Amino acid sequence: MSPDYRVEHVYMNTFTTLTSITVRGDRGAVTAEYAIATVAAAAFAGLLAIVLKSGTVQGLLMSLISSALSVVTQ
Repeated sequence: MSPDYRVEHVYMNTFTTLTSITVRGDRGAVTAEYAIATVAAAAFAGLLAIVLKSGTVQGLLMSLISSALSVVTQ
């Protein structure tokens, strides 16, 4: 099934005509893209939370913060 095309002529002035072609078959595509991006961001946040809760990463971050604070206080 071919998409439904609609051609609109918008007359800017007597010398210029702007023609736009709208494809009606793409309605909701942007919303679906936002939904996919939101799900991907939530999955990445969950993975990041799991990694940051591990003991190895917590120890690494604590040592990094401690060394950074010791440089500031010297």
